Amino acid sequence: MAERTVLVTGATGLLGREVVSAFKLLHSGWAVKGTGHSRADGVDILKVDLESAEDVAKTLDETRPQVVVHCAAQRFPDKVDKDPEGARALNIAASKLLASVTAARDILMIYISTDYVFPGRPGDAPYEADATPGPTNLYGQTKLDGENAVLEEYAKAGKEGLGIVLRVPVLYGHAETPSESAVNVLMDSVWKAQTEGTKIKMDHWALRYPTNTEDIGRICHDVAVKYLESGDRKNLPRILQFSSEDKMTKYEICQTFGDIMGLSIANIEPNTEGNDPNASVQRPYDCHLSTRELKNLGIDVSTCDFVSWWRREVRAFRK
Repeated sequence: MAERTVLVTGATGLLGREVVSAFKLLHSGWAVKGTGHSRADGVDILKVDLESAEDVAKTLDETRPQVVVHCAAQRFPDKVDKDPEGARALNIAASKLLASVTAARDILMIYISTDYVFPGRPGDAPYEADATPGPTNLYGQTKLDGENAVLEEYAKAGKEGLGIVLRVPVLYGHAETPSESAVNVLMDSVWKAQTEGTKIKMDHWALRYPTNTEDIGRICHDVAVKYLESGDRKNLPRILQFSSEDKMTKYEICQTFGDIMGLSIANIEPNTEGNDPNASVQRPYDCHLSTRELKNLGIDVSTCDFVSWWRREVRAFRK
């Protein structure tokens, strides 16, 4: 089989790095290229302005990928709120532009989206892929608008089945800095709580399903192979969802980290009040994603065990 090429946007980010690794490790038949911005090296990671049609077209024509995995996004709800125009430019406009250029070249595109497209009301979850979205904050809205833009561009080009959305929940994994992940950063909170007199309030209301970036990388690879090799892409689902089944509040994640590290979390106080009605970012209660569509495609949706992965990561092995 001829070598295939995949181009990963946001390849220097928390998820992008693992998507690059998955395509390199899982099958030797892939050439892997990435795009980045501030951390691009110009060799494996190309410096590309995703808001420039000229830049995007030139990159695609030079790398000639069969697949683009679009990880680049502003994915922190508070940062989206502070710079809504910047977030819309990256999450919506750049995604629409990329989809337009990839669809014109018959390239399969996987757009990484979020569970925050759903309202997450108590009793609603798990959400099927075709459930009605209703984001509670601007981040979720920009990602939903990005989904729609991608699917519309492929439909407009008559290339349905080549544009796919993959929704995922909160991520954790090998991080260059803890702040890359809303999960990893909680390990920092546990360490800070060791200082006498420190009091940290931690959400013990919203349910999270922390999912490892290595698992998502594997899913992206398996989905790409499945869709490229299908002779009947038009009948395959356009929206896919992947999530672990590990259900935890942020406070429970801190409890787990405390247990793994042998550290007290006495200075971390559980906050069960839910959203502050005056907060600009309202977070959903439970956006658990159903993985039914992936299972129906025969794709393995198993995930690594949260505690085992973290024990290995921090080398906290029990004797």
